[in-house]
Amino acid sequence: MHETLAEKLSRAFSVFRNKGKLSEADIKEGMRQIKLALLEADVNFKVVKEFINAVSQRAVGAEVMESLVPSQMIVKIVNEELTAIMGGKAEKVKFASKPPTIIMLVGLQGAGKTTHCAKLAKFFKDKNEKRPLLVACDVYRPAAIKQLQVVGEQVGVPVFTMGDKLSPVEIAKAGISHAVKYGNDVVIIDTAGRLHIDETLMEELQKIKAAVEPDEILLTVDAMLGQDAVNVAKTFNDMLDITGVILTKLDGDTRGGAALSVKYVTGKPIKFCGVGEKPDALEVFHPDRMAQRILGMGDVLSLIEKAEQSLDMKKAEEMERKLAENSFTLADYLDQMDQLRHMGPLDSILKMMPGVNQAALRDVKIDDRQIDRMEAIILSMTPLERRKPQIINSSRKKRIAAGCGQKVEDVNRLLKQFEQTQKMMKQFSKDGGKKFGRRFGLQ
Repeated sequence: MHETLAEKLSRAFSVFRNKGKLSEADIKEGMRQIKLALLEADVNFKVVKEFINAVSQRAVGAEVMESLVPSQMIVKIVNEELTAIMGGKAEKVKFASKPPTIIMLVGLQGAGKTTHCAKLAKFFKDKNEKRPLLVACDVYRPAAIKQLQVVGEQVGVPVFTMGDKLSPVEIAKAGISHAVKYGNDVVIIDTAGRLHIDETLMEELQKIKAAVEPDEILLTVDAMLGQDAVNVAKTFNDMLDITGVILTKLDGDTRGGAALSVKYVTGKPIKFCGVGEKPDALEVFHPDRMAQRILGMGDVLSLIEKAEQSLDMKKAEEMERKLAENSFTLADYLDQMDQLRHMGPLDSILKMMPGVNQAALRDVKIDDRQIDRMEAIILSMTPLERRKPQIINSSRKKRIAAGCGQKVEDVNRLLKQFEQTQKMMKQFSKDGGKKFGRRFGLQ
């Protein structure tokens, strides 16, 4: 997400580069370029106006005009103002002091409301050790109840349903009674949506709200709608007084305007963002990290969190020992690739890394199946060959290639990559590992 916006902002910053001092004319031209980049990204024009004013006022101040590296100070100011526009800090879900916590999910059809009910349930189950219950209150859309049951089963969360004959208000109240009886401490209500906002929809949602008094009303908004997403959020907020937003499809080809505009226009925070199709593809929305991604700075903290969730700490300690002893084998290499796979698609991981050219990545299709092919080659080797790849001669290469359906060239390529990885890790274990760990607070 935001690759196009990041590229355009980078071009705008070029106005400030290679200049020892900045004139007001330089700053005015740079602000004009930043303004155009934001408007083309479908950011609300009021947001753009306030943002440009805030940056301009700080940019003509002493901190920039007297700075030794003005371009870096401009980027710093833009980063801070982007963070402020999006809310400043991550907003947590407010859990009820007396369970169950009741959460209504609302939104238009096609925004991913039902699937995000399950994602949210899995999030609470895994992160907060809650016992969520999904309640099916969409009695209008064909197969909506069945869809909720399917996604609920995928994440291991029960679904309460009473069919499509009763009113959504009755079903919601009965679902909460069921949760109290069976000890479910979070209730997530999947409400009906429409292709567009209408009076009937809003009246029904208002009745459900009055009947169950939810602790949170979260609006799912499709980020790919751009400025329309902000209009939808404003209307729902005016009618229901929502408590937060789940911005879906942030991994899609979106111009980024919604993320930068929703908080300003509605006054309500983006609490979560959907970043993929899988049940665990839901993240807490961090305005500061999103600003860094937009500016092409990467997102090291989210990358570390993904690693902590996915990597086996015992295996990591064992790997540290092997690196110190210089006994890293092809079997270990295979294990590392498998753990990397569990962190998610490789392109999404690369986008979080600082210094990676996001514009260059935009048209690059990273084939995750390459790991499958490498895995097949290693599994075609004998245990001895995995421990001592130096014994793999031409006849062994032919046997390995035939055993996994690959070419000898593929086997050669893998062995070369492994050799390079061994050298890199040997050097890393000597002088880089401790520095890296201290840098990111891992040691």
